[in-house]
Amino acid sequence: MSAWLAFAAVVIAAAFFVLGLAGFGNGLVALAFLPLVMSPVTAIVLLTVYTVLATIVIFIPLRRDFDPTGMPALLLGTVFGTPLGVWVLATLPASMLTRLIGLVLLVVVALEWLGAYPERLPGTRWALGAGVTAGALGAAVGTPGPPVVLYMASQGWSPRTIKANLQAFFLVNQAVIVVGYWWAGLLTVEMWRYAALFVLPAAVGLLAGMALFTRVDQVRFRRIVFAILFASGVVLLVRG
Repeated sequence: MSAWLAFAAVVIAAAFFVLGLAGFGNGLVALAFLPLVMSPVTAIVLLTVYTVLATIVIFIPLRRDFDPTGMPALLLGTVFGTPLGVWVLATLPASMLTRLIGLVLLVVVALEWLGAYPERLPGTRWALGAGVTAGALGAAVGTPGPPVVLYMASQGWSPRTIKANLQAFFLVNQAVIVVGYWWAGLLTVEMWRYAALFVLPAAVGLLAGMALFTRVDQVRFRRIVFAILFASGVVLLVRG
């Protein structure tokens, strides 16, 4: 195996380990490195296809912990937010948007670590707002996760419920994106070749993360979530 294939396999395994553990963050981890060895478009499409399958695998053992509260508003918000993201993408430089997201993430994490982040964000309006923001950010720069994670972290749910609800949201979100990729002709032979090549490291990383998740308590889980958000914010702010 060539050095670049080994590098890509390690990155994908690490990315899906993070997804298996926290329920999000695989794209932010992988897209910081995969574009070094393959085209960004191929990397994004590959991760999206994998993520659709991974969310199903993660959700099945957590299905009894799923809480539909706020989910309709989240999904409705995403539908309305996506066109806004497309408009922003066409108007502002991608590097400016990426750095802006990184800065926002760092501010949110700072509020959490300083004890100033709200413990509860009740009401449908917060779910709708998180969904709109997720749709806009997903369409603009491919990062729909942070606003949804922040909303769910403030609902007082258990780690299992947070993780289950994230998978339900991302399954719909990512499946719609895959349909869009198919319509745009981005599900290429090259992408499927990579998908077959890296399915094993993705599966190993995912299962390892899922296994570790059962040993993490609620306080530690919240710390892990915000640590990932901090790392993602730094990567996005620096990478631009």
